[in-house]
Amino acid sequence: MRLSVLHHLEGNDHAMSQQSGYEEASRRLVELGNTLVDEDTDVDLQEVADGLLAGAIHFWLYAHQPCDDPRCADCASLRTAEWRLKELLNRGEGMARESDYFHSPDDMTAGRA
Repeated sequence: MRLSVLHHLEGNDHAMSQQSGYEEASRRLVELGNTLVDEDTDVDLQEVADGLLAGAIHFWLYAHQPCDDPRCADCASLRTAEWRLKELLNRGEGMARESDYFHSPDDMTAGRA
């Protein structure tokens, strides 16, 4: 099973060359997951996803450490570990809800006609 992201960019070389760091990082992370799964057919897909998520969270926390200026307006919402966690959870929820894979036809709450 191969996962795809950024459907609007696939097959469009000009759009691919214009990708932001965010889009490029997302694309590469999904490709890494696909590669890991393709290389080992016995690997647990959820285990790979959890490992990718752990790495992404670790990197996000590193990248969002506040600077050394306690009055920095850009770092105000990141000034404590709890505030960083809250920001991370808020961003994660937003990204999850925007994902094409958020809802599944097999969800318990999926309607059946």
